[in-house]
Amino acid sequence: MTVTEAAFSDLINKPKATLLPLTGSSAHLIRLRRRDEDDLMVTTAARYEQEHEVINMAVRLFTALIQHRDLDAMVDLLPEVYPWTKFLPEADRHDFVREFIETLQATGELDTVAPVVQLIAEWRHTAEVHADPSLVAILTQDLDDFGPVAAPPTA
Repeated sequence: MTVTEAAFSDLINKPKATLLPLTGSSAHLIRLRRRDEDDLMVTTAARYEQEHEVINMAVRLFTALIQHRDLDAMVDLLPEVYPWTKFLPEADRHDFVREFIETLQATGELDTVAPVVQLIAEWRHTAEVHADPSLVAILTQDLDDFGPVAAPPTA
């Protein structure tokens, strides 16, 4: 896949020249750099729809495969994909796989992967805690009950 970079202002000032790489090439993207915002990726609608369909099919195939196979095998393979999962306790690795599959299924028909990205980030942070024995000790210590908490003052 070829990615061409251009400034966002090029799209405004010279739209035909900036978008020219998209003509006749379904394997081309244009990255529009923006000064104070996230960059934009420009592609054709046909390419976007093809990619969306392939990803949707792959998610369905993956979740169907996992549902009909041993979940333990998936847990065993997890560190090959996400090495940080080695720091998760066994039960948490199973929970991660289960939540991952459920989230993939739920977002399969949507046009966003944000919930999957969020789930992976949350579990990665959990693994970071388990990788640091001092954090585990702090977070698992028994604390005394300090009694009821007063209601916050009203404004």
